[in-house]
Amino acid sequence: MNMPSPTNPAPTGGRLALRGDLLDFSATPAWAALDDPAVRYRPDHWLLIEADGRIAGVQAHEPDASWQRRDYRGRLILPGFIDTHVHCPQLDVIASYGAELLDWLNTYTFPAETRYADPAVARLGAERFLDALLAHGTTSAVVFPTVHKVSAEMLFEAAAARGMRLITGKVLMDRHAPDALRDDVAGAERDCVDLIQRYHRRERLAYAVTVRFAPTSTPEQLAMAGALCRADASLYMQTHVAENRDEVAWVARLFPQARSYLDVYAREGLLHPRAVLAHGIWLDEEDRRVLAASGAQVAHCPSSNLFLGSGLFDWVAAREAGYTVSAASDVGGGTSLSMQRTLADGYKMQALGGRRLTAWAALHAATLGAAQGLGLQQEIGAFEAGTLADVCVWDWACGPVAQARDAVVRGLHERVFAWLTLSDERNLVASYVAGVPRFRRDPEGEQA
Repeated sequence: MNMPSPTNPAPTGGRLALRGDLLDFSATPAWAALDDPAVRYRPDHWLLIEADGRIAGVQAHEPDASWQRRDYRGRLILPGFIDTHVHCPQLDVIASYGAELLDWLNTYTFPAETRYADPAVARLGAERFLDALLAHGTTSAVVFPTVHKVSAEMLFEAAAARGMRLITGKVLMDRHAPDALRDDVAGAERDCVDLIQRYHRRERLAYAVTVRFAPTSTPEQLAMAGALCRADASLYMQTHVAENRDEVAWVARLFPQARSYLDVYAREGLLHPRAVLAHGIWLDEEDRRVLAASGAQVAHCPSSNLFLGSGLFDWVAAREAGYTVSAASDVGGGTSLSMQRTLADGYKMQALGGRRLTAWAALHAATLGAAQGLGLQQEIGAFEAGTLADVCVWDWACGPVAQARDAVVRGLHERVFAWLTLSDERNLVASYVAGVPRFRRDPEGEQA
C-alpha cells in the first residue's frame, strides 16, 4: 500500500487530469433496465480536477500542458464509494463464527468496543480503519465508533487529516450493555454537545446523533437524542432498525406503547431527512410509509444480513414506498469493506426474493444515490463540475478468470456487472480524496 502520510499529505499545488473510462450517474436508474439513460459512461475521457480539489469538467480531447496528466487508459474510473453504515472498532471481530445479532453483540462486539476507552487504541483503530476504507475504494462513510467520547474524537481527527467526508458521533447506550460501555443521559448529552461544537461542519466532518439501537437506550436517552436533532436540523442521526426477528420482539417488549420498532424512533423525533437507519428488513407497509414521509433512508447491509442470518431485505418494496436505499458494508457483521463484494451479495439477496438487481441500481446506491440520501450530492457521488474529486481508479479485470470473462462481454451492462461480481479491493489502482492521492497501488507504474 502506498499513500501519503496523513500528517504530510501529497501536494495539491497543480491542476490534475485523469484519463480513463469514466462511469457515473446523472439520475436514479430504473430498477430493471439494462440500458438506462441515467448511466453516464464516457470511455477514454479526461476528468479535470482544479488545484482546489474540485472537478472542473470532463472532456474527450487531451488537456493542454497546464494540467498534470495521469494516464489510466483502459481502466475504470468511478466516484469514490460512500459506505453509509460501518463500525470502526469491529474490524477486530470481522469474520467471527456462529452467532446471530444479539449473541454477536455480547460475544464479539462489546468486548472489542470496550478497548476503545483507551485513547491510544482509539487513535490507532481510527487510522487503520480509515486507511482500510481508502484501500477498498471508499472515500466517504457514515461510521459508528463506540460509546467513548475519545473514539469519536479520534475518528474525526483522522478523517480531517485525510481530507475525507466523514459522518460520525459518540454512541448513546445507557442500558443492556456491559458496565464499561454504558453512559448516562446527562453525561452523554454533554459529550454530544461538546463534540458537535468542535467537529460538526468543520472541514468535511459532520456529527451524527448515534443511537446504538432502541434496546440499549432508555426512553429518557432517546428523548435527549431527539431533542438534539430538533435543536439543529443540520445534524445527522444514525441507528439500527428491524435487523433481526428476535431484536424486533425484544423492542416490542421494551416499548409496548410503540406501534412498531420504527415507531420508537418516530415518537422521539429521530426520523428526519438526515436520518440513516441500518437494515430495515422487518418493516411493514405502515413503517415504509412513515419512512418515506420522514425523508429518512435505509442503509442496506446485504453481506451482514446474510452472514448473521438476519433476513432478506425487500429493495423493490422500499423503492415502491419511495424512500432512499443506500449501500453499506456493516463491517464487522459484514465480511468485507469492499463495496463490490457488498453489492454482489445484494444481488444474491434480491435473487433469493425473485428480483434482479442491475449493476446500475447497485452502483448508484453506493455513489450518487447515497450522496443524495445524505444531502451531499453537491459535494460527492458524481463527476459534476464543482463537486469534490473523490475518485477511484480500478482495473477492469484482475487474474485469468476475470480477464477471460472481460474479453467476451457483450455490452456495457454485462461488462460492469461482471466487474462488480468478480472484482474487489485487489482491482483498486488509486483513491483520490479531493484530488489528493490517498492510496496508490503502484505510483511508479502510473503513466504521466
